[in-house]
Amino acid sequence: MATRKRGMPEENAKSEEAESPKKLRSRHVAALILARGGSKGIPLKNIKPLAGVPLVGWVLRAAIDSGEFDSVWVSTDHDEIEKIAKSWGAKVHRRSQEVSKDSSTSLETIQEFLKKNPDVTVVCNIQATSPCLHPTHLKEALKKITKDGYDSVFSVVRRHQFRWKEVKKGSDECTKPENLNPAKRPRRQDWNGELIENGSFYFATRDLIMKEGRLQGGRVAYFEMEPQHSVDIDVDIDWPVAEQRVLRYGYFGRGVSLMFCEVSGCLTDGRVHLSGSLDRPAVSSAGLSDTDSGVSSANVSESEASSAKGSVHSRDTEGFSVSIHSRDTAGLRKLKKDDVEVVLLISEENVALRQMRYKLKMMTGCEVMLVGEDPLKDVQSMVEKRKLDWKDVAYMGCDAASASCLHLAGLSAAPADAQPDAIRAGKFACKQGGGAGAVRDFAEHVLVQKQQARLQMKQDGIDRNCF
Repeated sequence: MATRKRGMPEENAKSEEAESPKKLRSRHVAALILARGGSKGIPLKNIKPLAGVPLVGWVLRAAIDSGEFDSVWVSTDHDEIEKIAKSWGAKVHRRSQEVSKDSSTSLETIQEFLKKNPDVTVVCNIQATSPCLHPTHLKEALKKITKDGYDSVFSVVRRHQFRWKEVKKGSDECTKPENLNPAKRPRRQDWNGELIENGSFYFATRDLIMKEGRLQGGRVAYFEMEPQHSVDIDVDIDWPVAEQRVLRYGYFGRGVSLMFCEVSGCLTDGRVHLSGSLDRPAVSSAGLSDTDSGVSSANVSESEASSAKGSVHSRDTEGFSVSIHSRDTAGLRKLKKDDVEVVLLISEENVALRQMRYKLKMMTGCEVMLVGEDPLKDVQSMVEKRKLDWKDVAYMGCDAASASCLHLAGLSAAPADAQPDAIRAGKFACKQGGGAGAVRDFAEHVLVQKQQARLQMKQDGIDRNCF
C-alpha cells in the first residue's frame, strides 16, 4: 500500500502513488509475530528481558519504526505476552487452542490469523527470536513485493561453511564433501559462500498462504542480512552472550529526548519523614551533595506534612524532609548532560511535595509538573507541544495510574517495589526500588539506548529531522 513516508515531500508521495498500480494501493500489509506461551528451552522466552527489553520488544520496535506496516500483531495464547505486546504498541491475535499445541506449525497459525483478518493481503511473519532485526531490513525486503511483484520474500545470511555428507553410526560408508573439492580447497575470500535461511522474517501474499498453503512459493526472492544481524535466540541459548550481541547490533530506536519521572515512589520512596533534630539548620536547596548514607534531603515545613503515598510524619515545628538518593541525582545529571530533558511529576494530591515544587526544581535542575489522577491527560499536552511521538519519550512510574503512560512510552520502567500493574506495563525492569537508585538504573538504560541509536543513525546516514 503506497503511503507517504516520514520526511517525504507531499508532492513526491503523490507522484509515487500515481505511478503505483491500483492493486498495490489497496494492499494491507501486516506484521505478525508468533509468540506462544509454551517454550521447551526457556520458560516464557518471548518476554524474557534481553538487555533490559522483553525479547519480543526488539522485533516489535523494528517493525513499528519501519513505518511500512498497516498493522503490527502478536499472535499468542498467553495473558502476560498479550499485555507486553500491547505495551509495545502491537495488536493481539488471540490464537485458538487448535494452533497452540507443541505440534502446531507456523503456517497453521498464520492461516488462522488471515481468516480472522480478511483485509490483510500481505503478511510478514517476524520471528521473536531475532532481536537484531532493523527497520531497514523490513523496508528493503517489502519493496520486492510492492515494487518488484514477488509473491514471497524471506531473509537469508551468507555462510562460509564446508558441508560433508553425514554417515550413520556404525556404517562403513565414507563421508563425501557436499560443497567443496578438497583437492582445491578455496580460501574464504575466493569463495562466495552459501545463502542460508536465518529465520528472521518471511513475507508472503495472502493467496500464496491460503490457496497454496505455503510461505515460500510463486515468484520467490530473498533478502540477505549481514551475519551480525542474524542472531537467533533459538540457537544462542547462552543468554549473556546473546545480550552482548544485541547490545552491539540490536536496533535501539531513534533515542529519547524527553523523560517523565514521578517523584513519589520513583525518585523518592514515597515518604515525607523527619530529617533529624528539630534545631538542625536547614539544608540548602540550591543543590545536592553525596553523603555517607547516599541520601540528600530538602527540609519541609509543617504545612507540607502530608503525602499521597507511604508513611507521613507530622510535627508542629519544621524538620521534615524528602530524601533523594545520590545515585538517582547522578542519573539525572547524566541525562541532562546527554540532552535528555527530564520533567519531574508530582501528584496534585500530594500536599507536601506540591509545596516543595520550587525546592525540587532547584535541587535537581529539572522542570517540575503537577499532574492529576490520570497523568496521561497532563503529560500528553507536553509531548504534543514538543512535537514528539511517544516512541521518543521515556516514562518512569510506580502505580496503576501510570500504566497508560508506561504502555505508550518508547522506553518505560517502574521501580522494583512498584505496584504490579506498573511493573507489568514497564518495558525495563529496574533492580532497585523507589528512592534507592531505581532512577539511576533507568537513566543508564536510557543513555545506552540513546547512544546506540545515535551510532546506528550515523552509520545508516539517517537524518533525524526526517522522522
